[in-house]
Amino acid sequence: MSSVGQPTHQGGYLAALLRAGAPVIAEVPADLPDEAVDPGRLSGWRRISMLAGSRGSGDVDSLLTRACRYVVIVPLVFRVVALPVLLLATGVGDAVPAALLVAFAVAVNVLALAVVLRVRGFRRSIARALLGADLVVAAGLNLVPSVAVADPGYAGVGELAWAYLLGSVALLTLSRGVLAGALLIAASLPFHLLVTAAGGHTASAAAVAYDVVILVPALATALVVLLLIGVGTRLAMGVGIRRGRRVEHAIHQRAIHDTVLQALEAMALNPLAEPDDLPAARAQLAELRGIARAQAIELRRGLTEPVDPAVPSGIGEELAGVAAEMAREGLRARLVFTEVDDGLVSEARRRAVRDAVREAMRNTIKHAGTDEVVLRVEQRDGGIAVIARDHGTGFSDTDRPAGFGISNSITARLADVGGSSTVESEPGKGTRVTLWVPL
Repeated sequence: MSSVGQPTHQGGYLAALLRAGAPVIAEVPADLPDEAVDPGRLSGWRRISMLAGSRGSGDVDSLLTRACRYVVIVPLVFRVVALPVLLLATGVGDAVPAALLVAFAVAVNVLALAVVLRVRGFRRSIARALLGADLVVAAGLNLVPSVAVADPGYAGVGELAWAYLLGSVALLTLSRGVLAGALLIAASLPFHLLVTAAGGHTASAAAVAYDVVILVPALATALVVLLLIGVGTRLAMGVGIRRGRRVEHAIHQRAIHDTVLQALEAMALNPLAEPDDLPAARAQLAELRGIARAQAIELRRGLTEPVDPAVPSGIGEELAGVAAEMAREGLRARLVFTEVDDGLVSEARRRAVRDAVREAMRNTIKHAGTDEVVLRVEQRDGGIAVIARDHGTGFSDTDRPAGFGISNSITARLADVGGSSTVESEPGKGTRVTLWVPL
């Protein structure tokens, strides 16, 4: 088997999953058909067939690599629950050895669960060691009672010890694939004969065959679990990739709208100076160059973010920067602050508020017919609210300006970080834009 991060398997995803086990789940699909993750009607078999197709590039996700170990929780929990129930249900005659065996088995598996859930990261060497230790424990739990418990009490204790192997088959199948589980079942036949002979016990051929055959359902169940987890993960990753592409497209649209498009509109809306007024033409050229320079700086900042977290900034600082930027475009902003604890606002939410305020102020420049706006920052409803108020021309809901800005650069941007926005306006009474993000 190849190591995680260096896949060498060829063929379909499900075939590789059966061969190699859970580590294949960490591979990121590169070529899922759009139809496979489309919410429209599609038969289950058809969807699974698409998800089970080519594995693509075989790149792995580090988080999924660490999460792959969680599949072993199923057989570990099975042992913790099933062995005590089996002890009570069978009513083993020699109760003391049986109880000691079950108590030891439960303790070992509880410890294994703690290791799986608490250990950080993923190391193949540790995984191999734990699987090897589990096989050693399974062998010991069968050999020791065979030698220590005499007939007829051994029959019930031996059944309990053999039941432990069900979990071992499932563990190997989930972590190493169907071949590993099948090899363990094949090895259980000579092992059963060895255990029986070591304790001087006798067993009929039918009884030995039965004990070997009952391990097969453990392999089959582990395969079903592995396939369900694998297909479900592949589907979830496909949906995530599709939504990620949509979000990325929306971010690019906002970036173009809030930078290049705004600069072009500002240049287009600026009235041309008279041809014979050279000082005015020079001043206008300088202004246009300033707008272009400001937008170039904004685009470059978008390419170099995130900002260094060692230099924290609050919403107040962000809004002061936006106000200074808008002042260069002819809009004066008066900032009003109440006592707020904006240090708890995450960087992503501060950026969303900053960019939404910038868009609201640019709408004021383009539509309100005023050169003044008031920005008020206050704490309310478990979050921070920023209210942008102007006393311009306003508009009615029926005449609300259509376009990309309000729905995407303001509303959608805040919704992406768990916030909200409202726009209130009346003709002749100005506009009030309220932006809110949770702490």
